[in-house]
Amino acid sequence: MASPHTQQALERLAELTPRQIVEELDRYIVGQSDAKKAVAIALRNRWRRQQAPEAIRDEISSNNIILVGPTGVGKTEIARRLAKLSGAPFVKVEASKFTEVGYVGRDVESMVRDLVESAVNMVRAERETEVREIAKQRVEVRLLDLLLPTPPDVRRSSPAQPPPEGGGAHLFVVSPTGAVSQESEAVQERYKRTREKLKQLLVDGQLEEREIEIEVTQASPVMFDMMVPQGAPEGMDNFSEMLKDMLPKRTKRRTVKVSEARRILLGEEQEKLINKEDVTADALERVQTMGIIFLDEIDKIAGQRGGNSGGPDVSREGVQRDLLPIVEGSSVQTKYGMVKTDHVLFVAAGAFHAAKPSDLIPELQGRFPIRVELQSLTEADFVRIMTEPENALTKQYSALVAAEGATLEFTDDGVAEIARIAAHVNDRMENIGARRLHTVMTTLLEDVLFGLPDSGARTVKVDQALVRDRLKVISDDEDLRRYIL
Repeated sequence: MASPHTQQALERLAELTPRQIVEELDRYIVGQSDAKKAVAIALRNRWRRQQAPEAIRDEISSNNIILVGPTGVGKTEIARRLAKLSGAPFVKVEASKFTEVGYVGRDVESMVRDLVESAVNMVRAERETEVREIAKQRVEVRLLDLLLPTPPDVRRSSPAQPPPEGGGAHLFVVSPTGAVSQESEAVQERYKRTREKLKQLLVDGQLEEREIEIEVTQASPVMFDMMVPQGAPEGMDNFSEMLKDMLPKRTKRRTVKVSEARRILLGEEQEKLINKEDVTADALERVQTMGIIFLDEIDKIAGQRGGNSGGPDVSREGVQRDLLPIVEGSSVQTKYGMVKTDHVLFVAAGAFHAAKPSDLIPELQGRFPIRVELQSLTEADFVRIMTEPENALTKQYSALVAAEGATLEFTDDGVAEIARIAAHVNDRMENIGARRLHTVMTTLLEDVLFGLPDSGARTVKVDQALVRDRLKVISDDEDLRRYIL
């Protein structure tokens, strides 16, 4: 049975049907309906598996997906939006950076360790949100104590102080006139009034620039981080952590402003309120139940199979063999504990220009039963990409120009001309998909962005005439090396 926090995360998935997932992806990604449908079903199946009877639940494996399509058509964007939508632990890794065990480089198990680290950070952020209000109250008390330390006579006569052993009689400081008890009460009353005034000023933000002295914990020496080289085994990382824990924590007194002290103290109080063991256990459970690994550029480890293969193809095939147990389901040692990858969802993607999916070793092909081909983008798709998504390029550049107090307007014929030129350049040169729009838009608006705010322009209208004038060099010049990403 999943923990309460993991159950809450799964309940968020219950509210997303496959059709709703596709509609959400449509807000940011144009076209590629087959790919959206495949990932929506795979995501919904995570929740469906949890609702299945316990006897069959562990037997239901993830439907791993391989996305095949040219660069710039939305493979990575689909996976990135999917992770945000699901709230699941997610990590994107490049298959080309892995090497076979025994070679210098990163082994494939590091992707699982990265996924666990991502999950721990996600759960920690959730816990920090839960305890933030309590932590803020504690920080306020500590700031007041630093701004207005309790006077010795108030501490001595405070009722919160426990009575001395052996009798329980209260100690009083008596003056020659015999009226000290009343004076002590007056001191306490004055102190309480002053503290309440300071508290109100603190809440109103009027003391943010005042400087106070606080104790901060110094960071661990850099030498421990240098002891663990890139690609070192997991045990080396644990050894470094153990050495850091063995050394006593060193503190240092610093004079900082109240605003900076609030940030430092808030982190300390949240750290005290969060149960690290609970965070780790919840993170490991989420990885094993909901984790998603996006394996990009998988075509770069595909080599020609056969007796004549050699050179780098040997290492590529070795990486594929190392990937097999991870994708199939195995236990990976991390510094937070063992992680089973049986139910982690793997989404692989590759352009497969120089290789084909069939060039992967058959065993790895079998671990990705769902294969989806993404279509190349057309001129009509470019028009939709610049107008429909919530993060469309036209909206992004309009926001940048608005920061200078100007307005950027795109007419329909202007957008159509930009799309035509981008498609034209993709046809004549290397097809880099929607990324070509970034190159074209940067060249188109270069003078506008350079001139603001000195030019004093208030409205910039991008129509067909302006686009043709600014981008004439791209249409006419055969040497397009300047515009290749």
